[in-house]
Amino acid sequence: MSNDRTPRRGVLLIVASPSGAGKTSLCRRLMADHGGLELSVSMTTRGIRPGEVADRDYHFVSPEEFQSLIDADAFLEWADVHGSRYGSPRAPIDKALSEGRDVLFDIDWQGAAQVAAKCPEDAVRVFILPPSLEELRRRLVTRSQDAEDVIERRIRNAKGEIEHCDVFDYVFVNDDFDRSYAELAHIYHAERSRRFRNVWVGDYRDGLLGEDV
Repeated sequence: MSNDRTPRRGVLLIVASPSGAGKTSLCRRLMADHGGLELSVSMTTRGIRPGEVADRDYHFVSPEEFQSLIDADAFLEWADVHGSRYGSPRAPIDKALSEGRDVLFDIDWQGAAQVAAKCPEDAVRVFILPPSLEELRRRLVTRSQDAEDVIERRIRNAKGEIEHCDVFDYVFVNDDFDRSYAELAHIYHAERSRRFRNVWVGDYRDGLLGEDV
């Protein structure tokens, strides 16, 4: 009997959280530990910044090209952010999923809702909560990336994001990094094992049932 574990359909893993809740660090470790998980590269109309590499950090396009893709319904999600547009092209995601490759989305709850609406079976939504808003503020201050007014705006925005956590499939509190990472990894592993994603199971089962014992 063949022991082949292919073909399988990939997982579309969406991770969202308020800024400062630890999402980026958790996602970076998950990708470092799982070679088959790739980050979705967004498309944007903004200009390239020093140190960025086209098609690695973003796909940089003109406003006209971006609009034509909107008109063609070619995005899983898109949004206007500070005068520029950002979006996730659908074609490369569909290709990855059909080839059994898993894709990670680092987007907000609104983007997560758009993706889940278009890919209801493929999308797995995870929301990461902070232990408290005071701890969230402490983390934002400690990382020393933002001015005080920006930090206060992020705290206000966090309440609006947390308000929508109940539409996600999984929710946990990041009060300990290692424990939270284990939680995220368990979710990812469990979703990879869902029956409908593992197309190989039918033939494998038939092989078992056909054995002479």
